[in-house]
Amino acid sequence: MLPTEVIRAKRDGGVLGRAQIDAFVRGLVDASWSDSQAAALAMAILLRGMTANETADLTDAMTRSGTVLDWSASGFHGPVLDKHSTGGVGDKVSLMLAPMLAACGGIVPMISGRGLGHTGGTLDKLEAMPGYGVTPSFDKLLQTLRTAGCAILSASGDLAPADRRLYAIRDVTATVESLPLITASILSKKRAAGLQALVMDVKLGSGAFTADRTQALELAQSLVRVATQAGLPTVALLTDMNQVLGTTAGNALEVAEAIAFLRGDGVREPRLL
Repeated sequence: MLPTEVIRAKRDGGVLGRAQIDAFVRGLVDASWSDSQAAALAMAILLRGMTANETADLTDAMTRSGTVLDWSASGFHGPVLDKHSTGGVGDKVSLMLAPMLAACGGIVPMISGRGLGHTGGTLDKLEAMPGYGVTPSFDKLLQTLRTAGCAILSASGDLAPADRRLYAIRDVTATVESLPLITASILSKKRAAGLQALVMDVKLGSGAFTADRTQALELAQSLVRVATQAGLPTVALLTDMNQVLGTTAGNALEVAEAIAFLRGDGVREPRLL
């Protein structure tokens, strides 16, 4: 199945079948699709959109492009939970919530991302700490989850590898805002991480890349619909990002604020409570 034919079909407003989507995802992984071809299809999807079934098929194909984790096989029996934010200026909630969930008995293998557009990602914040590694070995991850109950890390090379490549292409080709691609990117990593439940925090406002309420609601609905269809119980919240969340903005400063929050030091910004 030639990449040009798949690109042309979507460019002209067609609905991609599962075989075409599988060919695209396979091409991302084995590099039979070039960066320019992947970028062309990403732009076509941005401009033409995808049906609910197309988005679900893309998410599933990207999930299965690598390893899908099974935590019960590693001896974990607590609920495997996660929360994911679409990102915004000063959003450090993940740094605070992961240890809170772990303290309540949850297992939190939080697969996080880097910033897209003007927002810093959770991994960017953590790497502001000298020596912090966001790509631990699987043995190190297991050890951390058994002792701390949570870990915030980057997707390994064999976890949704199709998303890893497409994520980088979207960031430099002005295709970040595509709702189907956002949905597939987030949920492919979360499903591959073996979650049992997920909360989505869809940021809305001038400090997020989604400033339009209608678009943010469409994204939230897309995420819940596709995740639920795949058997992953998910709820989504629309939250305000018209001002900095917390009292700091900047990777190192936000990590320091999150640590102070968890320790109970200083003044806690009311919107974080």
